[in-house]
Amino acid sequence: MEYPKMVTVDRVEDEAAGIKNIFFKHDLQAKPGQFVMAWLPDMDEKPFAVGFQTAEEFGLTVSAVGPFSNTFSQVKPGDRVGIRGPYGTGYKLEGKKLVMVGGGYGTASLALLADHALQQGCEITFIVGARSKDLLVYTERIKQMGCTLITTTNDGSEGMQGFTTDALEKLLSEQTVDKVFSCGPEKMLLKVAEVCNGKVSCEVSLERYMKCGFGICGHCCVDPIGIRLCVEGPVVPGETALKITELGNYHRVQSSRKETL
Repeated sequence: MEYPKMVTVDRVEDEAAGIKNIFFKHDLQAKPGQFVMAWLPDMDEKPFAVGFQTAEEFGLTVSAVGPFSNTFSQVKPGDRVGIRGPYGTGYKLEGKKLVMVGGGYGTASLALLADHALQQGCEITFIVGARSKDLLVYTERIKQMGCTLITTTNDGSEGMQGFTTDALEKLLSEQTVDKVFSCGPEKMLLKVAEVCNGKVSCEVSLERYMKCGFGICGHCCVDPIGIRLCVEGPVVPGETALKITELGNYHRVQSSRKETL
């Protein structure tokens, strides 16, 4: 059993409506796409993708969508949080002309991937989507990186009205790219895998309720192929994602009961 390492909150920054970036002074050494289990004493433990990382610190992006994340998003500098990991698979950088498709706070791991890709001389088009302008994340960070930024919103309040996958289909019809990476809502990931299938290599980062983080409990196994997303994932090739029949249809809550998406 691996016990949490207690780390101290260094600073907290607002990212978007109800979304914050929480930074810790700690050399995590995570690969882009990996996650940590964050533990709040006397409450619970949940997985979070690593969105920021240097040799001195790392950062997690937290959206207040439930009891745990709401409490986590209220931590202050000096507070202590338990961290286990990093766990899981990372993205595999291949090629030079890359497209990254991020939905909501799922964009976190892609932003860290972009940091690494740019250091290797890659050209990146970053598609970021959200329901509305106030929920878009990392747009200034992505611009400052030097990526080509395309934004989409469901309500048309910023950028292209529609979905990230609409923008992806348009881009792939106009350009040749080497690889597509995506993280965000599950129905979006399914569509990305379908759009890329047979046309361009892609990887998607999937999310499931995780209890242990290192492959013992089996709670994050997916139907029907049975891979553990905490070990064989969360990043999987698009063709593997398309073999997961539950993808975009249902997931399992803490009790293991199926919940329709």
